[in-house]
Amino acid sequence: MQEMQDINGLYNEVREIITSARQNAVRSVDFSRVQMYWKIGRRIQEEEQKGKERADYGAYLLKNLAKKLEPEYGSGFSVRQLEMCRQFYRIYPIANTVCSQLNWSQYKLLISIPDEYKREYYQLEAVNNAWTKHELERQINSQLYERLLLSNVCAPK
Repeated sequence: MQEMQDINGLYNEVREIITSARQNAVRSVDFSRVQMYWKIGRRIQEEEQKGKERADYGAYLLKNLAKKLEPEYGSGFSVRQLEMCRQFYRIYPIANTVCSQLNWSQYKLLISIPDEYKREYYQLEAVNNAWTKHELERQINSQLYERLLLSNVCAPK
């Protein structure tokens, strides 16, 4: 009987170790992907800044870059995706401000929010509450930020 309890205890501990290691590996891969997109955005931005006719050059640059990248790396490097990389870099120009707790899907939602304070609010809440992409999207769509602002404005003093 004691031997069975010992093996069950050991089994549960080993399961926790495996689960934790797998979660850390996924997080590491996710953050590497986020860093990759940030670096791509930085390079695109730097290249565009060298162009004389920025708007025209930028469209031409992204179209031609996507044309070369997509056959080798797939649809994750389409013109739209490259535009998001550039936008990501513009919004987060300092690499250290990119949170390792968030993945690319979450950042795509965040960069679509034009209001800096609103975006920062959702970013902090996503990190503090360990929201998944779907939870973050649900909170954005439910206008949590606006509702909280309204409740603070309308709260009796």
